[in-house]
Amino acid sequence: MTDATIQALDGLRDLSMIKWYAIPMLAFVFYIYTKEIKEAKQSGNWNAVFAGLTIFGVDFFNETWNSWVMVLTGRSAFWTAPGDTALRTMVGWNIEIMFMFSIMGIIYYHTLSEDQDIKILGLPEKWFWAIAYSAFSVFIECFLNMGGHLVWEYSFWERSFKGVWLIFLIGYFHFFCAAIFVMWLKTNKQKLITLAIIYTVPVVMNIFGLGIFKWNY
Repeated sequence: MTDATIQALDGLRDLSMIKWYAIPMLAFVFYIYTKEIKEAKQSGNWNAVFAGLTIFGVDFFNETWNSWVMVLTGRSAFWTAPGDTALRTMVGWNIEIMFMFSIMGIIYYHTLSEDQDIKILGLPEKWFWAIAYSAFSVFIECFLNMGGHLVWEYSFWERSFKGVWLIFLIGYFHFFCAAIFVMWLKTNKQKLITLAIIYTVPVVMNIFGLGIFKWNY
């Protein structure tokens, strides 16, 4: 295993690592969702909540298969997060990343106008902002990688033209595609069923990985 992988496995899900700043961060997330749910009850529009849960769920899946890569190769995941954290939950996931992704969908939803016909640079607004947020996220990831906070091991997943496009597509863009799809569905029942599928897949993967095979990732 790479040095970064060994470091990322050290203290994995060790509750003694929890730092106090994680508590107000959790409160902020609770406040945001509580406010969105309150407004959804009044308006009947739950898309902000659904978008938030969708992007977090897809990220949960991303981090799960990334961890499986680490186990199956015996070397490294596509990305590892070995740096300081309030709690490392998987080799490429920590509580700070989780908090960020838990509200990213809500941020995206509130960026959109009520008029769905609006276009920016010739693109429907929802796709323009999906591309823009994905590109900005990759931009930030490059700085995190340069600082050693997010380590990339494989030559196809790096700060190169080919690597950046792969990170853009697999690391972020499909998150927003999933959010757009869920918001496009007609009924809340359809949206809840889709969300259930999105979360069931990584949950089952983790039951097999952590619970049955006793993999440590």
